[in-house]
Amino acid sequence: MNDRIRRFSFCPKCGGVLELRHIKGRERLVCRECRYIFFENPVVGVAVILQTSDQRILLARRAKHSTYPGLWCIPCGYVEYDEDVREAARREFREETGLEVELGPVFTVLSNFHNPETHTVGIWFQADIVGGCLQAGDDVDAVGWHDLDNPPPLAFPSDYTVLELLKKCCRGTVSGV
Repeated sequence: MNDRIRRFSFCPKCGGVLELRHIKGRERLVCRECRYIFFENPVVGVAVILQTSDQRILLARRAKHSTYPGLWCIPCGYVEYDEDVREAARREFREETGLEVELGPVFTVLSNFHNPETHTVGIWFQADIVGGCLQAGDDVDAVGWHDLDNPPPLAFPSDYTVLELLKKCCRGTVSGV
C-alpha cells in the first residue's frame, strides 16, 4: 500500500483516523478508535459485447461529462451494491445504447489498473439484441459499429485486450477464454 495512492484517511464506521498496520500479510488501513479493518476491495464493472456476423463490434464514445471523454469503449458501467452482475450489465447497456439484450456467457474477466484511484474488476458478457432502438444515452454521446482490426481510440487498456481476444476467437485460435 505504501507505493499506492492512499485514498482514505477516516473510518467509515466511526470517523476515527485510519492508520497502516501489517495484518494478514499485507499493509491494511485500521481505525485507531474502533479497530475496524478497512479492506480496500476492487469495484466491479460490467460490459456487454455485441458483434455482427461480419465481426464488427458495437462501441460507445464517452461524453464530455464522463471520464475519458471522446474515447470509445465497449459499453460498460459499475455494478450497484445490491445488484446482480447480469442485471447490472443489461441495465448499463440499455442506458448507454438504448438496446435490450439477452446475455450469453461471460467472455472474459480482467483486472483494470488504468486508474490509480480505483482498481476495478471487469466482467465482459457476450449478448444478443432482443429489443430497443440504438441511440446514445447516459454517459456516452455516440454509439456505432466498428471493425475489430481498426477500432477508434479506446478509453480503457482492457478493451484493447478484449478486442485482441475476440480476434483470436474469431480466427479459431482460442477455444475458450
